[in-house]
Amino acid sequence: MRLGVDLGGTKTEIVALDASGNELLRRRIATVRDYAGTVAAIAGLVEAAESQLNQRGSVGLAIPGNVSRQTGLIKNANSTWLNGNPFLRDLQTAMARPVRLANDANCFALSEASDGAGAGHGVVFGVILGTGTGGGVVVHGKVLEGAHGIGGEWGHNPLPGMRVDEWGEAPGCYCGQRGCIEQWLSGPALADDFKRHTGETGQDWTAEKIAVSENPAARAAMARWTERLGRALASVVNILDPDVIVLGGGLSNIESLYRDLPPLVERHAFTPETPSRIVRNIHGDSSGVRGAAWLWDS
Repeated sequence: MRLGVDLGGTKTEIVALDASGNELLRRRIATVRDYAGTVAAIAGLVEAAESQLNQRGSVGLAIPGNVSRQTGLIKNANSTWLNGNPFLRDLQTAMARPVRLANDANCFALSEASDGAGAGHGVVFGVILGTGTGGGVVVHGKVLEGAHGIGGEWGHNPLPGMRVDEWGEAPGCYCGQRGCIEQWLSGPALADDFKRHTGETGQDWTAEKIAVSENPAARAAMARWTERLGRALASVVNILDPDVIVLGGGLSNIESLYRDLPPLVERHAFTPETPSRIVRNIHGDSSGVRGAAWLWDS
C-alpha cells in the first residue's frame, strides 16, 4: 500500500493506493498553519489511515517547496512556516520510517505520468497553470529533480522572446527577478494583463471569466496569454522534447488551448516538424496527492 499526502495552503489531503493505483481511502483536513502542528497533523493522518485499513504503507509527501541539498532544510515554500526547518527529518522521526518528499508540481507530473494522461510515455512535462505557474519533469517514471532540487521550475525562467512593449510591462516576481513566466501566465497574471490594457479596476474580471468571455478586450487578452504560453512551452520543447505535455491547474480547463497551443509551440520551437502533444490532465485536483503516493514506485 502507498500513502500520499498533499500539503496545500488551505487543505491537507491523504490518499491510500493499492499496488495497481486503485484508491483505498481518501481524507482531507484543514491545513495546520504552524510547524509543529503540521508535523503532528501529517503523522496523525497516516496513523489514522493505517489503522482504518489495518495495514502499513509507504509514505510520500507533496509540498509547495523544496528540500535544500546543502542543508536539508525546506526552501521556497509558499507554506512559509516550513522554510528553514528540517521538515523531512522531523516527519521521519515522528512516523519512525522513511518518507519521500517532492515539490507539488513534480508530484502532479508523476501522477499523470504513472497512470494519468502521460501514462506510457518516456518523457512527460507536467504544467500547472493556476494561482501560480509550475512545472515538473518525469523521465521513464522517475521525477527529474536535478542537482539542486529545482528541476522543472519553469515558472521562474524569463518569458522567452519578450518584445519591446513586454519589456516595459514585465512584472516583478516574488523570487526577486523580473518578467518570470509565472508573472505572465498564472491566473492572476492574465487578469492583470487584461486590466492593464483596458483600465478596468474591478475585481469581477477573473482569469476564469476572461477565458470564457466574448468581450473583444477579453478575447485579445486571451490571445496574448495563449501566444506567450506557446513561446514559453517552445523553450521546454527545445530542451526536453517531451513525448507529452500535460496541463493542470484551473486554466487547464480552457478548451481552446488544446486546439490553439500545439501550432504555436511548433512555430516557436526549433523545427520539431510536427506539433507537440499537449493534453489535459486526467486526475485533476487529485494529481498532487496521487503523485506523492507514487514517489514509492515499488
